[in-house]
Amino acid sequence: MPIKPPVRAQAPLATPAPPMPTGAPPTPPAAASALAEMALRLPVPDRALHDRLIVIGASTGGTEALRAVLASLPAQMPPILVVQHMPEMFTASFAKRLDGLCALTVKEAAHAERARPGTVYIAPGHSHLLVRRVPGGFQCELSAADPVNRHRPSVDVLFHAAAREVGRQCLGVMLTGMGKDGALGMLAMREAGAYNICQDQQSCVVWGMPREATLNGAANEVASLGEIAGRLIATLRGS
Repeated sequence: MPIKPPVRAQAPLATPAPPMPTGAPPTPPAAASALAEMALRLPVPDRALHDRLIVIGASTGGTEALRAVLASLPAQMPPILVVQHMPEMFTASFAKRLDGLCALTVKEAAHAERARPGTVYIAPGHSHLLVRRVPGGFQCELSAADPVNRHRPSVDVLFHAAAREVGRQCLGVMLTGMGKDGALGMLAMREAGAYNICQDQQSCVVWGMPREATLNGAANEVASLGEIAGRLIATLRGS
């Protein structure tokens, strides 16, 4: 079955880009914002807390984008695994800072750690972060394998693992970032049945990674930074 285009088209690029296939009409921004705000006030079903997993990739501009998304989410969420391109001396303090700003618990991921609802796991700057399915849920795995796309941790590594281990129970988010890390992994996720959201050009600091994932067909929808938390909750409620 061919991959459908995202539900919102991006603004035209300054340089030529492959044409996007036509699909459902864009959601009006005002309506999307209203839906996002409504979704944030509604609880996530209990079954989704244990059956689903969220993975997020980010790079340039991602520290503030992650703060905006994670601080808008309630404490009752499925486990969230995050790769933010960042040197290893900063990831632990970054996780601690987010933990103080969010209703969710935020921590640096540890090897073989059970991924629990209500918790965000930040990839340490020295290792790839992967996910593995275990009885009753999911587990974080760390790897010191070679960099992928010149990055360790790499978004592609996490997203490919999510495609293999989680499949249709996964939600993927691609936030602002330079380059293309994660685009192929996000496409593998969509082909495995996951639902993916890419940040739009207008709200990105650098529309690189989300652009690549949008153009290759990996995105189910494109949303502004302020809409992403609401869209995650709405998608979980509809699952």
